[in-house]
Amino acid sequence: MSIPLPGTQVRGSKTGKPIMALLDLLGRTWSLGILWNLNSGPATFRELQQRCEQISPTLLNTRLKELRQLQLIEVQVSGYQLSNQGTELFEIIAPLGSWSSLWAEQLSLVIDNKKQVEK
Repeated sequence: MSIPLPGTQVRGSKTGKPIMALLDLLGRTWSLGILWNLNSGPATFRELQQRCEQISPTLLNTRLKELRQLQLIEVQVSGYQLSNQGTELFEIIAPLGSWSSLWAEQLSLVIDNKKQVEK
């Protein structure tokens, strides 16, 4: 599978619109999770593997190569970290974390109410 690049055919877009290339990338297993976990600070390969719930080394290596090639992460002496572009992207997606927590709470209430009615 090739890296989703703007201007090339990607999942969901034959023309490779930039937003579709980004969504294809973020939809890949652990791509978003790696970015999310690197927001808490630089990490070595092993530290990042632990932060990502013991992701397989092969998959982590593949995603790190993709994210580096797409200039969303970089490697420094302290380990892998978000690049400037990666930090900007995280700032855009960070509100999804807050939203998802509220959504989960509301959904839990709906499910609990439904269980109460079924009793």
